Amino acid sequence: MPGIDLPLAELVQYRSTTPEPADFDEVWAATLAQARTVPMAPTVVRVPTALRLVETYDVTFPGFAGDPVRAWLTVPAGATGRLPVVVQYNGYGGGRGLPIEHLGFANAGYAHLFMDTRGQGSSWGSGGDTPDPHGSGPAHLGYMTQGIESFETYYYRRLITDAVRAVDAARVLPQVDPERIVVTGGSQGGALTLAAAGLSDGLVGVMPDVPFCCDFRRAVQVSDSEPYGEISRYLTVHRRSVEQVFSTLAYVDGVSFAARATAPTLFSVALWDHICPPSTVYAAYNAYAGPKQIEVYQFNDHEGGMAYQLERQLAWLGETVALPPTAR
Repeated sequence: MPGIDLPLAELVQYRSTTPEPADFDEVWAATLAQARTVPMAPTVVRVPTALRLVETYDVTFPGFAGDPVRAWLTVPAGATGRLPVVVQYNGYGGGRGLPIEHLGFANAGYAHLFMDTRGQGSSWGSGGDTPDPHGSGPAHLGYMTQGIESFETYYYRRLITDAVRAVDAARVLPQVDPERIVVTGGSQGGALTLAAAGLSDGLVGVMPDVPFCCDFRRAVQVSDSEPYGEISRYLTVHRRSVEQVFSTLAYVDGVSFAARATAPTLFSVALWDHICPPSTVYAAYNAYAGPKQIEVYQFNDHEGGMAYQLERQLAWLGETVALPPTAR
């Protein structure tokens, strides 16, 4: 591999040395308890499309502070009974897009809940539909430094809460088997996958691809690409905020969430990844508390395995989450 990170023999042994906040569990328990004071009563509206093999629903559920968060629910046409569900989170800058973009899991027989990303959706893809109504102090362009001087105001506190509430929403959808919920996503979506896995009970599968937001101090040292570059560029201006910034980031570090996750997991890592350096992915993988496997793409950058990884995920799901006869 190019010299963008550690050799593979060292990656498989790599562990983050960043200390975890002593009140990590207490802070997140309080954040989620506050969010859950709003009853989980999602609205589910059937959406007419030209797709004949799936049914699509526009879902709105309460996220952080009860803010409405949008999602697409896609299920196999004519499926009866409750299906295992894959809850999916999107990459940095993208929104939920259009229903026609999210067909793989439903065509494999699963219910699929694709969460919109608050405030994002205008950098690539087909747009988003969920605003972020909360303000931010001075920040670098992008989302990484919005409210970063305090965990209470930090953007990713809100987004991670949305991700956990998406799991809560999936559990009450009539099309979904609440005992068989899987979470997945790539890059930022991989970060939210790890967060949901560490903060949600009763998941049966976790599939983070090239996850972002892991081992922040290492990531900022190794990568000057966006989005980690937003942090370093913010600190070139806010010179006295270094320790405060990394103190906030410690509460959203995927390594800590991975250490609390116990469901079986299938990771992926790309060894030429300049955006999410492989050592940061291995930091989360090596901390992961449950049964784990990792797919290694030796010559890929941040695109990772793409369709090859989806194919691997579907095979892994077939072994891990058996479909009911009515869904086959």
